[in-house]
Amino acid sequence: MAQKFKPAAPVKPAAATASATTTGAAKATAPTQPVQFIFDKSNYRMLIISVAVVALGFVLMSGTTDIYSTTKIVIAPIVVLGGFALGFFAILKKPSAN
Repeated sequence: MAQKFKPAAPVKPAAATASATTTGAAKATAPTQPVQFIFDKSNYRMLIISVAVVALGFVLMSGTTDIYSTTKIVIAPIVVLGGFALGFFAILKKPSAN
């Protein structure tokens, strides 16, 4: 058997209900608490350093001369992986409890 559709009751706008309930009285505001960020300043610093290390690794890898140089096939990939590892550590590091 099919059910009949009942439309929802009309809702008053928030501005109309707020002005009707306060009637000139000042609203009491809750005391604000300082915002707590997920990461600490040291986390952001390490993330920026890790991005710079990864960029340095890609710069070491770039270029067209001497494709098989030790810098391009050994050192640069190690630098890039080190930058990714530093970024991973920066994300997982807990902020200090000061």
